[in-house]
Amino acid sequence: MLQVFERLGLKSQAHKHRVIDDSITLDFDTRQKARIKGTTDKGLAVAIFVERGHPLKIGELLKSECGQFIEVMGSPEPVTTALATDWLTFSKVCYHLGNRHTRLQVGELWLRFQPDHVLEELVLRFGLTLNHQPEIFEPESGAYGAGHSQGHHHTHEHAHEHG
Repeated sequence: MLQVFERLGLKSQAHKHRVIDDSITLDFDTRQKARIKGTTDKGLAVAIFVERGHPLKIGELLKSECGQFIEVMGSPEPVTTALATDWLTFSKVCYHLGNRHTRLQVGELWLRFQPDHVLEELVLRFGLTLNHQPEIFEPESGAYGAGHSQGHHHTHEHAHEHG
């Protein structure tokens, strides 16, 4: 089993020319975990250990103990995408959803959140159109969020017991 303790940051920032050996495709909730056991996209068993409160980002590079480079990919999952036609209404909806501390992925006149009938009713009252097609979900980390674009380097030079 591959073991990963080292994070190298986003591929797009500093590691564009590094050869990627494999990838792992994960949904949003799994990317939030500090301990992940799974299978790479090439079928290898992998255990990923990251610092709590620092979720994996799509496009992030990981380095296994044996030196393989693994890119984190996003998996389509059930989400609600709300589409607005004007910036004022869009801004108002973002304000109201933000007031509820809702995790949001924000684009140009669209926003995405995990399915919730109460939030969907609120968005519909403002006249937005809803789409329930599965998509990759990567919400904003927030002003105080744990999201970071710098690589987290964690070197292990001692024995580990991971259960």
